[in-house]
Amino acid sequence: MSTTEWTKTLQSQNYLIDEDLAVMVGLAVELNRPLLVEGPAGSGKTQLAYALASAMNRELIRLSCYEGLDASQALYDWNYQRQLLALRQNAEVNPFSVEFLVERPLLRALRSQGAILLIDEVDRSDEGFEALLLEYLADQQISIPEWGTVKATAPLVTVLTSNRTRPLSDALRRRCLYAYLDWPSPERETEIVELYAPNLERDILHKLVDAVACLRSWQLVKPPGLAETIDWGRTQSVMGAPGFTRDWVSQTLGCVIKDAIDLDTVRGRLDELVLG
Repeated sequence: MSTTEWTKTLQSQNYLIDEDLAVMVGLAVELNRPLLVEGPAGSGKTQLAYALASAMNRELIRLSCYEGLDASQALYDWNYQRQLLALRQNAEVNPFSVEFLVERPLLRALRSQGAILLIDEVDRSDEGFEALLLEYLADQQISIPEWGTVKATAPLVTVLTSNRTRPLSDALRRRCLYAYLDWPSPERETEIVELYAPNLERDILHKLVDAVACLRSWQLVKPPGLAETIDWGRTQSVMGAPGFTRDWVSQTLGCVIKDAIDLDTVRGRLDELVLG
């Protein structure tokens, strides 16, 4: 598909995409290469994979990364209880046959019919886990010592996301195409919120988007992401369209602020936020 077609395809899933990102998405699919998407938390990186899976009508398999993640949780494992039981019943049984193999996200993706694999927040994992990913990222395969090499049965689309909480290795980066997804411009964020809160009055919508941009400039512990902006806009309809008033902002701060320290900071600057 052309860049324009990718843009329209993702837009049909309520995901608005800039041309540069659309180019990289298209190349990742056509070249069969993983796409590493970096950017601040809440900028829409994870949602890109969901929109892509929906647009391409493919299964989405998600691996959420965390410190201590290892091969038995991400690649594959063996059902040891079944192995022991089978050996007690028949000493000749092969304990490393496929019936005892436990699929984890990477193995499940390889054995799928061309899934979208989302490796979410890879920067939260350890450097050692990155090394486990390299074979998969380079060749769409993993090696199981007791069994052999498992290769993809169909071309996969792999999206890795990172909030840049730590540097990723050069080896991982070399195996991926790359895109940086920053906060959207006020104009684009306005378009996005309109998709999910279509009845929101234009002047209220602009004030809300400007207020979120203001919050992101305040060096908060957890600045609001796109999901928070959307939730904040949707509350207007739920609460009977009260308008962008000081009382409404104060009462609904929990839609956009998700940290106690941040909440104290914002409440102390409420007039600044409301009056702009």
